[in-house]
Amino acid sequence: MIQESDIRIGNYVSYFDYNMEESVFVVEGILDGFIYNTGLPRSKISCAKANPVVLDLYQLMKFDFIKGIKEDGEDENVYSLKYNRLNSVHIRFEEGIFQPVTDTPAGLVSYGRPIVHVHQLQNLFHALTRDDLTL
Repeated sequence: MIQESDIRIGNYVSYFDYNMEESVFVVEGILDGFIYNTGLPRSKISCAKANPVVLDLYQLMKFDFIKGIKEDGEDENVYSLKYNRLNSVHIRFEEGIFQPVTDTPAGLVSYGRPIVHVHQLQNLFHALTRDDLTL
């Protein structure tokens, strides 16, 4: 189950179809406890039947995050996505945890809670950049 207040248009969420196969889809609309997408049965599903998509390294790299290069003095556990000429969004992946980090004069410093689901990463990226993070 996913809370209506936790998602926004453009987020990736999933549901289990009649064959109990997980299907991932993009939120096209949200209204009165329902999530809308033209590819869904009846074009909508209740928030109670929608599930968050668990974030993993494969998905992080599909979003074009690049692993740090040790030879260049970068932390190889930090994945970065450049969103403009000067700035990047950084996520540290250690022991199965995705932790947002930011550049400071002292180096990379963790902030906020760890990210568990794809829609959380998308929402963080949107809050920081005002751009959508899509595949």
